[in-house]
Amino acid sequence: MKISKNTAEHYIWGQQCDGWHLVKREELSVIHERMPAGTEEVRHYHEQARQFFFVLKGVATIEVEGEVIQLHEQEGIEIPPRVPHHMMNKSGQEIEFLVISQPTSKGDRVVRD
Repeated sequence: MKISKNTAEHYIWGQQCDGWHLVKREELSVIHERMPAGTEEVRHYHEQARQFFFVLKGVATIEVEGEVIQLHEQEGIEIPPRVPHHMMNKSGQEIEFLVISQPTSKGDRVVRD
């Protein structure tokens, strides 16, 4: 079945950020997310889920185990299970990216300080 942001299940998270479930299964999750300028998620890790973040628009900043990495359009990073990470938008413009999780990250997140 064909899917798009217009037809996908939408939700709001964090500080006015958007997410669209493109694939929502126990074994695989694909989410298109949008973060306005100056927003960020909480630092966390996943017990089981392996994630891949891929930037579609803008410049994202992600902290992975203390290392700060900038991801530009068409760049991505894989985050193994149990590795603390923290996605941020430090730019002056909104960013959009894909988050692919296997298995789903729902109920699998552990918040870190």
